[in-house]
Amino acid sequence: MPKILGSSLAEHRERTRDALFAALSSLMSERGFDAISLADIAARAGIGRTAVYNHFPDKETLLLAFIEHETAAYLAGLQDSLAQVSAPVEQLRVYVRQQLSLAPSYHFAPGPDLRQVVSHEGLRNLRAHVAEVESLLRDILTRAIEAGDIPEQDLDAVVPLVHSCLSGRPAPLEEPERSAFAETTEAFVLRAVGASAAVEPAPVA
Repeated sequence: MPKILGSSLAEHRERTRDALFAALSSLMSERGFDAISLADIAARAGIGRTAVYNHFPDKETLLLAFIEHETAAYLAGLQDSLAQVSAPVEQLRVYVRQQLSLAPSYHFAPGPDLRQVVSHEGLRNLRAHVAEVESLLRDILTRAIEAGDIPEQDLDAVVPLVHSCLSGRPAPLEEPERSAFAETTEAFVLRAVGASAAVEPAPVA
């Protein structure tokens, strides 16, 4: 009988999922998703291979559950940070900094783009998670326009452009390069959306 992790079946299930998510994240930092098997994930997590199927029927389902888990945690943290400031431009600064902070945790090893190795249904789910994050940016920019902090603009075009800028390359991991990268990127995004130059920059975290 498999060893139960935790004091209840529910806790066991949660701990097992967390272990599988951590294993998948670790493996994807080493090699592409296409080069990883469920057996690899199970071995890295220290879980019997057949036990994995009690939670996920295949590795794509596991990947999507992992991304959903990470997105939910990120959104909760981002919303908490945004709640600390009220001015839309300051919220935009927070959004930019939080997006840039994703670089280390979302850095995957070189390999085929995930869009090339998951199903069409999987792609729809991936896009849905991106849309959740983008909706926050759209709300911030909408409030900034209404407040007169930035000019009227086509948010259908601007939101993806801002996200492309923020995800185009990972931020450096070491200081002072990391802070300089964040400052430069923040200033670029603010200028790109037409934020007033009179707004003082937020202090570097």
